Amino acid sequence: MIRPTTRLVILLLAWLLLAVAAAFVPALVKTWVICAALLAAALVLDGIWVRQLKQIEAERKVNHNLPINSWSDVKLRLRHHHRRTLHMTLHDHVPNSFRYRQQPQPLSLPTDKMAEISYPVKPQQRGNARFAALDLLITSPFGLWRRRLLLPLESTVRVYPNFAEISHYTLLATDNRLSQMGVKRRQRRGEGNDFHQLREYRDGDSLKQVDWKATARHRKVISREYQDERDQQILFMVDCGRRMRHKENGQEHLDQALNAMLLLSYVAVRQGDAAGFISFAGDERWCAPQKGQGAVNQLLNQTFDLPSTMDAADYLGTARRLMSLQRRRSLIVLMTNTRDEDQQELLTAVQLLSRRHLVVLADLQEPALQQSIEQDVNTLDSALQYHSVYDYLQRRRSLHESLGHSGALCMDTTAEQLPVKLVNQYLDIKRAGRL
Repeated sequence: MIRPTTRLVILLLAWLLLAVAAAFVPALVKTWVICAALLAAALVLDGIWVRQLKQIEAERKVNHNLPINSWSDVKLRLRHHHRRTLHMTLHDHVPNSFRYRQQPQPLSLPTDKMAEISYPVKPQQRGNARFAALDLLITSPFGLWRRRLLLPLESTVRVYPNFAEISHYTLLATDNRLSQMGVKRRQRRGEGNDFHQLREYRDGDSLKQVDWKATARHRKVISREYQDERDQQILFMVDCGRRMRHKENGQEHLDQALNAMLLLSYVAVRQGDAAGFISFAGDERWCAPQKGQGAVNQLLNQTFDLPSTMDAADYLGTARRLMSLQRRRSLIVLMTNTRDEDQQELLTAVQLLSRRHLVVLADLQEPALQQSIEQDVNTLDSALQYHSVYDYLQRRRSLHESLGHSGALCMDTTAEQLPVKLVNQYLDIKRAGRL
């Protein structure tokens, strides 16, 4: 597609003004004719050049795995074999769910040389995404015409949970650095539940740890060293329903829950445990618990495109399904956002799961609720709002107490606090030997 440029429009207007002047000043007629001939020749030559433009080679370089809500660079490389330098403006067709900057961009492309430009993109939604094409607007040598070229340059990428954020946590999730992310300091080795080894007595060891038979045999005090139980299983029940669509700081509750799941999976795998998940309220997926470093990658690949839906959460149906799929006793982490109308179904589901498993309810709460309670009450509207929110929170606490009586461990937390609180709860359970 060829279009006239602003320069051509200005030249045509100038030529028309010269024609009007020539109508009153005959001496300008010859000048007008010469200008018309020159302009026509330039139009024809410029048009022929831009129409015969040879194909342009283009390449897009982008990481195939991108983190959500994080800026990443996309690089474009172009080359052509025409005899003249090309002056153009280019615009890359990014996925609809992406934000971008520095587009469109001007570019001068020399003959037989590779030119490279880059621009940042920020994915707003997890899942598969596609870069469709590259749009070029090329200016002719005299600047009278512009030709639009659409280069079919498709690239498919995967948008994952923000693994840059997760990696920050996992770098801290080691024996001596957990406290830096807010996780409580773990009990020192030697006071766990599984026997690990015998060693010489150290100051601070309790008398319960002393192995008297080994002490008599070696003629020096020998202590038993224990470690936290290993080879246990964690299963995440992930709600993908309408209440998990609530957004905070540009992230849905579901995205933040998945980040917390991946962090705890990483910590659990380092402890020698296995991690898996089941999703419900929309896209129902099942990943059996797995051990080893590949387990976290498996969870990441299984959940990167898990969507939030408008479906209602079916707690009881999912609990029944999980009971048939997971026979071995496990730690079940139910990640959801409850309402008091869920009480009866949720109680029944927790009671069913508690027959075989230990259940932890990670109940996400909107920060605006607590902020509303903390505001000054000085008008009728603010008083009504305070009492409605307070009543809602009271019913929420009542639901958690009922679930606690049914055997569940309840965490009422914001999505931002969820990762650290979840790891703390897991480590407390490990230390107490509740599995």
